[in-house]
Amino acid sequence: MNKYEMMFVVRPDMEEAEIRKTAESMKKVLTDSKAKILEEKSMGQRELAYEVKKFSTGYYYLFVVEATTKAEEEFKRVARINENLLRHIVIKVED
Repeated sequence: MNKYEMMFVVRPDMEEAEIRKTAESMKKVLTDSKAKILEEKSMGQRELAYEVKKFSTGYYYLFVVEATTKAEEEFKRVARINENLLRHIVIKVED
């Protein structure tokens, strides 16, 4: 298992409950793939460096996980097709 930092930005034009539901659905993708979530952090609404899909802010979430390559690929696949996410990034952490 590898250690990853997975960050994603949720659209700001949704209600708070929908934003949390989107974050939980991304967490479920990882747990369903047998990934172990070591740390989970909601960083709140922040300014984006540049406009993305006509939004200048977004809700940031960070997960630090131990996961297989298959779980990491599934997270990226779901993040690409989820219309509620503006951006995502996955970084492999070296020990």
